[in-house]
Amino acid sequence: MFKLKRAYERPSAADGCRVLVDRLWPRGLTKHKAHLDFWLRDIAPSPRLRIWFGHVPERWQAFQRRYWAELKDRRELVADLRKKGRAGTVTLVYAARDEAHNHALALKRYLNRSR
Repeated sequence: MFKLKRAYERPSAADGCRVLVDRLWPRGLTKHKAHLDFWLRDIAPSPRLRIWFGHVPERWQAFQRRYWAELKDRRELVADLRKKGRAGTVTLVYAARDEAHNHALALKRYLNRSR
């Protein structure tokens, strides 16, 4: 099972395994406050795709398609995350302000589709 949580929200026991899925460390957040199990920076969108998207809602659908295409080249990372998700709750931690248009949401959708 996969959940989403902003990096700046308070961690809870219900989060299970907390995985930071951003390429960049969240601004102003200490490692102590983050309470992460690990940082999977290579599963984040490429810098080029991230900059192109820029959290512009009109680009959301195209962003998801492009990001999912990138994830096909990261099969091992995706498989590892899916394995952890089958074993228990995994919270994908991200820093983006927009909770409706961000890569963590796109990643969660990708992880939940055809396993």
